Formats: sequence, structure tokens, C-alpha cells
Amino acid sequence: MANNQEIQASVSAEEVEKAKAEIAEDLDGEAVASGEFEVTQEEMSIIRAELACEFPDDYTYMSDAYLKSVASKPYSKDPTIRRPLEYTMEKLTHVMEWREQAGSPDMENLVHLANGPETSPEAVENPARLAKAKALATSLNNASIYWHGVTKEGKPILWIRCGRKPWYPNVESEVNALMLVADAGIKCMPKDVTDFVVVSDSSSPPPPVPSFMINVLKALVRGYPDRLNVLLSAPVSSIIQFVMNLLLPLMPGRLAGKFLLKDEESAREILKGWLANGEDDIPTFLGGTVDHDKFFPEEAYSKKQGQGTLKFDYFGMIERLQASAKEWEAKQKK
Repeated sequence: MANNQEIQASVSAEEVEKAKAEIAEDLDGEAVASGEFEVTQEEMSIIRAELACEFPDDYTYMSDAYLKSVASKPYSKDPTIRRPLEYTMEKLTHVMEWREQAGSPDMENLVHLANGPETSPEAVENPARLAKAKALATSLNNASIYWHGVTKEGKPILWIRCGRKPWYPNVESEVNALMLVADAGIKCMPKDVTDFVVVSDSSSPPPPVPSFMINVLKALVRGYPDRLNVLLSAPVSSIIQFVMNLLLPLMPGRLAGKFLLKDEESAREILKGWLANGEDDIPTFLGGTVDHDKFFPEEAYSKKQGQGTLKFDYFGMIERLQASAKEWEAKQKK
């Protein structure tokens, strides 16, 4: 296995500086300020209408709750007032433009293509698109990232199984898979919930790929601002420490504070307080009793979902998360 010095050498100073510059550009003028201000229904209508005009195929991706959470924040240049509407629109437009450039709205279409026969008209007429779809399916098939359940606050939980990640990943396809899964979870959020929780089983991770980690961080900052509530990683290893040492200097302060690195026992205690059913929802790979492999087995034990190459139960994952969200909403009404 490569040591930290060898891994560090695989990422150039130029790559790190470029990432810092790109992230800093998206955070220009941002300051950490707490509080919320009123956003009128008329202002919400203006925001929604402008997004619909500029991004007609993707504007519904952002819920009213998320739009309001962005618009209601204090203005970085004067925290005593709310962000001007123009400033809010600029921030939202940057996110939507990033999604458009990254191809996020098209990812689920690629899943359908990968799940269908290679003799379909689209597959035959566009072999390059089929190859991209199959690469995406390959990144999904190891079931290393998936949504399962919600917290006591209704936040969807994204589980990461580091030990299932490939040693030599296709960086583009891995990032595409993360965008696809992230978008699926965001669309399934209960009403008025705008962020999610990540729990990472960090035992036996493969050697880190700096280019992949930097691309994931850029995607999180540029495409999913304010979406991550907290990330819990357990257990802590030298590889995980290396990853954090690489990424922390690139992170905005408010994001860095959302990462919790714990031993397995401490992680279980935290999960008891987070998970909807407390200890009863802790998975076996973190010392609990719930078998996630029933729904998300390793690729060797998976079956094809359709006529194509997709083995990961992407559509079943969505159905189960939607059911969890509805169950949580129903409990709030009691």
C-alpha cells in the first residue's frame, strides 16, 4: 500500500492551489453569520419565476424550503440585514449553472440507459453516451454510497462504505455517481428539510485518490452549498487522517466544522441520538443489528436490475427513502 508521502506526491501543488482558488471564488464575500430574516411570498415567487425562466428543465430541483433558507440568511457585508434578493439570485444561479455544466440533471437518464438493453435506439445511435452510462453503473454497482433512513429531525442519511470503494477508480464516473445519489436524496427530503447527514464506515478504505477527493470537495462547495448538515466517520485510520489533512486547508470554515472523526464506540453513541429509532437503526458494520446488505449487497451478490449493466438497486433505494420521509412526516402530525 502506498504511504502518505507517495500519495501526497501524486497530487501536485498546482492542483491544490487551483482547487483553493476555485473554492475561494465561490465563497467570495461569504461570512459565517447566524440568524434568519423574513422572506415574503412575493419574493419567493420572483425567485422561483427567475429560476424557471433561466433553467426550465431543472428549476424544480430546489424546493421552496431550500430557496427560503438561502434567501433568509444575513448579508455577509452587513449581518444586521437580510441578503438582497439580487445577491440570493446570484448565489442560486451559480449553483444551477454548475449543475448544468456538470451534467447533474442528466445523470438519472444515464441510469435508465445503463439499465436497458444495448440494442435500444439511444444506445445504438450514441455509443459514447452508452459508455458513459455503463461507467456510471459500474461506480454504483459496488454499493459504496446509498441512502437509507432518516434522522430524528427527518434528515436523509447517506451511508458510505469505504471498504467497497475501488483502488483504481474512474474519477469522473465516481463523481457522477455521487452527484446522482446526492440529487436523489435531496429530491426525497421531507417537507421543510433542506440538508442531509453522512455516516461513513471508514474501516479498510482503499488508498486515497487526491484528484477524486478534491473533485468531491469542489462539488460539495459549488453544487451543494448548505446541504451537508454533518459527516460522521468511524473508525479513524491513518488514511482518513491523511484525507482530512489534505482537504481541511481547502474547506471553508463552516464546512470544516461539520466533520466528526470518531472511534466506533463513540460513533455508536452519537448514532443512538441521531437515528430515527435510535440504537435499533445502527447497522451491523458499526456494531448494530440492522443488516444494510439485505438491500445493498456487495456487487458479487447483486443481480442485474434490468436488461443492462446496473446491479445497484437505485430505484428501490429511492422508494424506501420516500417511504421513510413520509413516515417521518406522519409522525410530526401526531
